[in-house]
Order: sequence, then C-alpha cells, then structure tokens
Amino acid sequence: MMEGNTVAFIRIIVSFLAAFLLTLISVPRLIPVLHRLKFGQVEREEGLASHKKKNGTPTMGGLAFIVATLVAVLVGNYRNLFDPTVLLIALGFAGMGLIGLVDDWLIVVKKSNKGLSPLHKYLAQSVVAILFYVLARQFLPNFSTEISIPLTNLTIDLGWAYPVLVYFMFTAATNGVNLSDGLDGLATGLAMMAIAPFVIFALMMKSTAVSSFGMACIGALLGFMFYNYHPARIFMGDVGSLALGGLLASLAIVTKQELLLLVVGGVFVVETLSVIIQVVSFKTTGKRVFRMAPIHHHFEMLGWSEQQVVLAFWFCGFLCGVIGSVIGVL
Repeated sequence: MMEGNTVAFIRIIVSFLAAFLLTLISVPRLIPVLHRLKFGQVEREEGLASHKKKNGTPTMGGLAFIVATLVAVLVGNYRNLFDPTVLLIALGFAGMGLIGLVDDWLIVVKKSNKGLSPLHKYLAQSVVAILFYVLARQFLPNFSTEISIPLTNLTIDLGWAYPVLVYFMFTAATNGVNLSDGLDGLATGLAMMAIAPFVIFALMMKSTAVSSFGMACIGALLGFMFYNYHPARIFMGDVGSLALGGLLASLAIVTKQELLLLVVGGVFVVETLSVIIQVVSFKTTGKRVFRMAPIHHHFEMLGWSEQQVVLAFWFCGFLCGVIGSVIGVL
C-alpha cells in the first residue's frame, strides 16, 4: 500500500475508533442525566400494549452519537478542517438533527407524542435541504446536476429539477429513518448498513474525508447499539433519526449515487410506503392493509417477538446494502 493510501486508511480507522469509544463512554453518563431531566419516551396511546413499558426510557440519545461523530471527524480530518464536502455533510447531519432536537424537546415538554407539527417539520427540513443545495452548488468540487442511472452508462442532467430531487431526498430519508425507529436497535442497525455502501463509494472516489465521516458515524452507532438494543436503556429520539436521514441524503449527493439511496435504504422505503398505503387505504376504503403501520408493528401483531422483527429487518437491510454496493461498483 502506498504511503498516501496508508495515511488515508489510518484517518478512516481513527475516525471510526474515536467515534465508537466516545459514544461507548458518553452514553452511560448521559442516561442518568436524561432520567433526572425526565426526558423520557412517550409511547402512542394507540400503540402496542407491549410497548407501554417503554414509557419513561430516556430519549434524545442521538445527541451522543451526533457529537461523537462530529468530534471524530474533526480528529480524523484535523489537517483539513474546512473541507467544503465535510462541512456540507455536517450541515445535512447536524441540521436535520437540530430539527429533531426541537421536536423531541416539545414532546418531552408536552408529555405527549406530538412535537413539531408536520407542516413546521417539513418547512424546517426544506430550509436545510435548500441551504445544502445552494452551498453545494457554490462550494462543492465538481458539482453537477446530472444523475447516473445504475447499471448503465447513462446520465441525465436534471437541471432545475435537481434541487427538487435534493429536497425529496432529505425529506424522504429523514422520515424513513424516523418511521423505522420504533423497535429497540432497529433504526440503529439499519442506518449502519445503509451508510456502509457510501463509504465504499467514497473510497472509489478517493475521498478520504467522506469515507471517514461515514465510518465515524458507523463507529458511533456501534457504540450506541450497546445501550439501544433490546431491552433498550436509551432511545435515539427524533434528534438521532432525523440526523441519520440527513446524513444518508448528504452522502448520496456528494458521492453522486442519488438513485442508489433507494436501494441501500430499501427497508426505510418499505417502512414509509407501508404508512402511506395504510393511510390512503383507510381514508379511501375505510379498511387497513396492515394490522398496524409502520410495517414492523404489523409483524409484531402477527405474533413475532420484537427481537425477531429487528433481526429479520436487519437481514433485509444488509441485503439492500450489499445489492446497492454491488450495483454502485459495477
């Protein structure tokens, strides 16, 4: 391995380990603080009876892996702290996380599962998405409104429609991860599997900064998993799930693999579609397609244990990640 490649490899590993250790150490200290502040989970009244016992479990744990990721990225990229690509990814990641933080705060204050209204949440997400696009157009090296069609040599220049795509990527990804965050460890594991392909794509582009950002977040999520897997001692909250959606959208844009976000995030897509199908069906016919949406709750109501659902969905997420990686490499 050449010296340059060796240095790049070290930076990526350092980012991963730093984020992992920071999260592993900080979360046990964050849990009692959240308990004292009474920042606990508020389950839906119409939710499953088996989930009622989760009421009061500390939420907003996403703060830990967001901070750990950003600190680790600074450590891994200390020689180039103002890399515009890294700053853009940080904007999508932390910007969406800030919206989730406000949402979580309102839920805790109101003691209900209703935080920001859907309108206010979408408006806030729109601001982040528009700001990301404007700054990307201005500062991102080799910025292009073209998208590649997977498994072909075709590219399409979307022109004015590209910012619309950016908007939908951010809103869809954030809400997809958010909807998947309903079982212990589910969204945490799925996010790691969805981020990994973009690390590969970044390595193919020889972008150490982007790959180290992705690996830092994977490391942070791995550390968080120690406390988030069943029975969860802490939940990521909207601050965590929206931040992860923002990160996935950002990574897809800077690696120019916009369409593959649908593949690597396939489980998030299915979770979102299940809610849309359920709502449309009930409003038009008065009947429900699923016993409960998002779809992971449907399987619980069929008699699957929470761990069985999580493991099955993780497996599907792993397959989506592998398929997306293969398509992206070809």
